[in-house]
Order: sequence, then structure tokens, then C-alpha cells
Amino acid sequence: MGSEEIPQSPSTAPTPHRPVALGTSVAGTAHRWLLDRIGDLWMLLTERPISLYATSVLRIGYGLLYLVFLLREFPHRDEIWGPGSPWTPALAQQLFDQTGWNSILLLSDGRAYFELCYVLALVTSALFMLGWRTRAMSVLFAVVVTSFHARSIFMTDGGDNLILLMALYLVLTACGRRWSLDARRNRLKAAREGDAPEPVGSFSAQQLHDARTTLTTVVHNCGILVIAAQVCFLYGSAGLYKVQGPTWGGGTALHYALNLELFRPWPALSHLVDGYPMVIAIAGYMTVLLQVAFPFVLFGRLKYPVLTVLLGMHIGIAVLLGLPLFSGAMIIADAVFLPDRFYSFLPRLWRRAVGRTGMPRAPGRAGGSPSVPPQGRPGEPGSKHRATAAAPGHERH
Repeated sequence: MGSEEIPQSPSTAPTPHRPVALGTSVAGTAHRWLLDRIGDLWMLLTERPISLYATSVLRIGYGLLYLVFLLREFPHRDEIWGPGSPWTPALAQQLFDQTGWNSILLLSDGRAYFELCYVLALVTSALFMLGWRTRAMSVLFAVVVTSFHARSIFMTDGGDNLILLMALYLVLTACGRRWSLDARRNRLKAAREGDAPEPVGSFSAQQLHDARTTLTTVVHNCGILVIAAQVCFLYGSAGLYKVQGPTWGGGTALHYALNLELFRPWPALSHLVDGYPMVIAIAGYMTVLLQVAFPFVLFGRLKYPVLTVLLGMHIGIAVLLGLPLFSGAMIIADAVFLPDRFYSFLPRLWRRAVGRTGMPRAPGRAGGSPSVPPQGRPGEPGSKHRATAAAPGHERH
């Protein structure tokens, strides 16, 4: 009757090692979760280009905005950028030596050369807006915006700062795949070819084509993420700077802005709005709140009312403070946060409105067919045909 009558159970032997097994299980779960997130991010970057409609809206918006800007300043072009500017080429060159900038406008100080550059800038902005040879036009548009911005950096109202950044970012994107002359040309080419089989190339040529397509997709998606991050940083930093100021905290910042002579294009209207101090204070607090909260509401449906309020805010800035270039640049930048399904819904809404008014439809289009064919996804019925039709657009903007 001793301890030898109670043999030790084999199942109790590994008991001291159970915490190690539990830790290994938690580490394995975390490792799998991390690998899944990395895989999702990799598929997001490489599977297909995102926000093609949004980038097209940015292309059209900034091309049109800069074209209107150049046309508006056409009578004053010599005083702002030309040989008659008070910011002389010598002063500009001294600034370039400090900042590292440059401008094609300073390659010659002749008036004929400047007028030629101005005409080419107008043509480049128009062609970029229309989406003609968009890959080349996006580079030329960036050169134009950079050159005009750097030539007389202190002569404009500051709205061209954002246009400059977006012009550089749009070079990375496939901003000509939708709502452009390039997209129309590719669509007509696909319609002419029909279902004809594609010529079979060598294995190396196919691999090179796939690598080029993947690289274009990755660069485009990274450009979209950079644009979104730039807008978030702009709103967030502006809101945080406002919080530090006593006038914004006291609700009087907009009152002082409305009484500055430099920002009163219509003094009577500014005086009328300034007559409602409670509304002015609420608008100031709402501006700070929306700008600080903007980066945190982009992943839900709350972003739609926020974008709507910001749209009204920028329209108010354009009208009351006389800053249409800045307001237009911000409104266009906000369009990057609207999904493609929103933009693809607009043509259907237009056709529905046209059908109700009884206006004749455009020839050659069926009543229910979308104006732009949707992107095909692997595994979906009919995706092979759509991918074949969209193949020419994958090689260029």
C-alpha cells in the first residue's frame, strides 16, 4: 500500500510543455494573419488598376482648370511669366540656384520664344484634358505646370501648388483609360477586330508583356495611394494648424478673413455674410472638425456627407474669398475618394434622364449597354471576352 500502487499517468508527462505549444499556436496565427494581409496588399497593387474613373476625373479637371487659368491670365501673361515681369529672369535664376528648380521659360529671354511656350502650354493642357496620347501628354503637362510655377512662384494665388503636385503624380497613373480619346480609339479598334484570335507570340514576348502590364498596374496603384495620402495630409495638417490658432478656437477667424481687402472680391456680399456672427463661428468650428477628421472617415460611408460639406466649403471660399483656382484644385482632388461604381453610375443616370425627356440617343449604342465596358475579373463569366477587348488599353493610357 504505497506510492508504487499509483502509477503515474502518461498523459500528465507533457503538462509543463503546454504553454510553449500555446505560444507557438498564437505566433503561428499572427504569422498567418500577417501573411494574409501582405497577400491582400500585393493583390491590391498587382491584380488590376484601381480608381481608373477617378484618375480620369483628375486628368480632365486639372487639365481644364489649368487651361482656364492660362486663358484668364492671357492679357497679363507678360507681367506674370514673360520678359516684362517684375520677377526678372535674373531673380528667378537666383532662386533656382537655392531651390534646384528650373523652367523652360528661361531658356531664352526673347518675346517670340515666350509666346510660343504659352501657346504650347495651352495646347498641352487641352490635349491632356481630352486624353490624347495621354502618356506623353501627362509628361508634357507636368513640365508645363512645373515651368510656369517655378518661373514666377510669388505671382499667383497659391492654388497652383496643388496643381503642380497632382500634375507630377498623374504621370504615374493610367489616367487615360476612361473618358478619353485614347479610350475611344482603343474601343473602336477592339470593335473592328471583333472576336478575331490574337496572334500567338513567343513565350518570352508573352512574359515581357505580362511583366509590363503588372509594372504599369503597380505604378498606377501606387500613384493613386500617393494622391490620396497627399490630400489626407493636406486636410489633416491644415486642421491641426487651425487648432493652434486663437482665432479659430474663438470662432472669429472667418470674420477677420471676410474683412481683409485682399480677399473681398464682392465687399457687399462679404459684409452681408459677416452680419451673422453665430453662423460664422459654427462654420469655423465645422471647418476645423472636418479637416482634422477627414483622414479617419475615408473607410466608411461617412465620407460621402463629409465630401459634400467640403464641396460647399470650397465653393464658399471661391466666391467669398476670391480663390477659384485653389477651390477648384481642392474639389478635383477630393474626387479621388469616390469609387469607380459612382462614376460608372453617372452614364446610366444620364441615359435614364435622357430617356425620360425623350431626347434621341447617340447612334450605335444599345439602350442598356454601358458607355465604357467594365473591367473583367478572373473567374467571372464573360471576363475573357472583356479582357480581350480591353487588352489594347493595358499597354498605354
